[in-house]
Amino acid sequence: MNRRDFVKILALSTIATQSYAMEILEKEEKKPIKSKKEVSKMKVVKLQPKDYLKPKGLVGISDEQIEVHFEGHYKGYVAKYNEIQEKLASDFADRSKANQNYSEYRALKVEESFNYMGVILHELYFENLIGGGKGEPSKELKTAIEETFGSVDNCLNEIKATGIACRGWSTLSYDVYNKMLFVNGFDAHNQYGFVGSFPLIVLDVYEHAYYVDQKNKRPPYIDAFFKNLNWDVINQRYERAIKA
Repeated sequence: MNRRDFVKILALSTIATQSYAMEILEKEEKKPIKSKKEVSKMKVVKLQPKDYLKPKGLVGISDEQIEVHFEGHYKGYVAKYNEIQEKLASDFADRSKANQNYSEYRALKVEESFNYMGVILHELYFENLIGGGKGEPSKELKTAIEETFGSVDNCLNEIKATGIACRGWSTLSYDVYNKMLFVNGFDAHNQYGFVGSFPLIVLDVYEHAYYVDQKNKRPPYIDAFFKNLNWDVINQRYERAIKA
């Protein structure tokens, strides 16, 4: 084979490869993201409010405050999350028009995370409260707290300061990747949460958590929160976290 024939064959091979690649790309571009028929078959998983988590007889946090918080806010997040699931599983959520600047699908996904995290954080919050408090840090948890913060009081002060500095939540959490405790602040349910963190103590600092009792005074509400901690629940969370 002379050089001219070799170059000709090489050129034809390149053209054939390019044509095949273009054909594949065109087929991929024409392929729908998900048909309406397929979307309508998506399973809708709804959440149910956990009424048994509603605390009563707390010190410094009235039953009236808890009623408004639990019935009005927590259950509101449950309802909106379920509504979003219905829309995501229906023709309303057109995935072919998804766009990061604005689209109905983007709006649903953003609010899905906001409402879902609102549900979970509130359930953890109500669960770690009991009238007058209960128990104390387990030996294992106390040791971990002291190694990280110096003392339990220092840890609670860190949670309080973070709760005053942030707009939504303050949590003592366990990092399942690095095996350590840390205090995390949220400005919203779905803002600034750390991946791989397991919440142990969950403090709600949205004004809806204290406006009935304290108006806009957050520090006395946080002090009352600490008087009602259920350390039995917190210890159980820590035991689960370190096994994750």
